[in-house]
Amino acid sequence: MDQQGLGDPEGNDRRVRAWASVRAAAWSAWSASRTSVSIVPADLVTFYNSIGEVTWADVGNGYFVDPAADVLLRFKQYGTVDVGADQTDGGLVIGSNGGGLSYVVGPGGVIYRTRTASLDEPELDQVADDLWQFLELLERSLTRFVANGEPGCL
Repeated sequence: MDQQGLGDPEGNDRRVRAWASVRAAAWSAWSASRTSVSIVPADLVTFYNSIGEVTWADVGNGYFVDPAADVLLRFKQYGTVDVGADQTDGGLVIGSNGGGLSYVVGPGGVIYRTRTASLDEPELDQVADDLWQFLELLERSLTRFVANGEPGCL
């Protein structure tokens, strides 16, 4: 876990800590299950082949990309989330913003964020065209937080 302490923008003695944690992939859990889940976009498979999870708990409410095992367990327990323009495609919950909103990836790779904490009949906003754009937005949020303490809008 990397830790960086920074002074606030006004130069006060208060310190802001940004914790960035990227854990090694749980390769065996993901690779053993990925063939049974045909709705998993290819870039998510690539992500989980290299990175197990992303946890930035101290950036705003936090930003989390869950480990593959948690994503698959949630899928097995609760199924998919209705996504897409007509909400007929099934998406996977892959993380959250720590404030009750979830990130959902559709079968085409588009990333959505829920408007409320409920996944029963979710209202969704598209936040990224694909996982890589989503990760870039997360990186910008971390950079903004380190620079001025603002966590961004994700």
